[in-house]
Amino acid sequence: MDKLPLLNHPVDQPSVFTPDNLIESVRRARQIPEGPIPELCFLEFDGDLTDWLVAQNLAKPFPAWPCFHTTMFELVLEGITCGIIPRTIGGPYAVLIAEQLAAAGAKLIVGLTSAGRVSRELPLPCLVVATGAIRDEGTSLHYLPPGKEVACPSPGTAAVIEQELTSTGWPVRTGRVWTTDAPYRETQAQLDHWASEGVLAVEMQAASLFAFGSAKGVAVISIAMISNAVDHDGEQFDTGTLQEGFHILEACARAFKVVH
Repeated sequence: MDKLPLLNHPVDQPSVFTPDNLIESVRRARQIPEGPIPELCFLEFDGDLTDWLVAQNLAKPFPAWPCFHTTMFELVLEGITCGIIPRTIGGPYAVLIAEQLAAAGAKLIVGLTSAGRVSRELPLPCLVVATGAIRDEGTSLHYLPPGKEVACPSPGTAAVIEQELTSTGWPVRTGRVWTTDAPYRETQAQLDHWASEGVLAVEMQAASLFAFGSAKGVAVISIAMISNAVDHDGEQFDTGTLQEGFHILEACARAFKVVH
């Protein structure tokens, strides 16, 4: 088992293909103008919030984003220009984009993801600001040596964001989440195990983003919108209104102004 490629990635060796390589190629191939990107950028898992922001004329495409795979939208929150990229689903894709964001000049990357409840003590819906993540995925193993979990690389910023999020009216909790690559392979035994260890929720990208941030020295935060639970008899997948989602973004912008 110790010879499995995933468990033997040479994390101490430099990459031969870098985000800067891709950014240069994109700019040349698509004639994308030079220019800085917003310092605060959101990775929005679902995409519904971004679609609403565009429909409300609150966000528009950002022309200087040098990426083959995504469109960045810009919007002004609390007086600062921010970027948001929709449908960054799962750890590999989220980190692919986060690498490019960091290389292009982003100072804080906030992953906003939907998640399922693990702890029965959590209300539905609620927000969890992740302080750490169980590494039941593959991307983190390309950035850090094998291990059970990874801590949030920006705990001070996470604490400020938690404080600001309380103004949104959502119940807000902090704690560890369980990151998995295979949401349709969650078992009851796993849910019970992680609940017994104090894990709050299950999602698909926090461990990957945290490992990237820790390895590269990039400020990364993960906010999970807890919207469903296998033991919940009421309405599932309730992520609140899109206006409430906008208030979550505003809270993050206020926190960014405090820490920067």
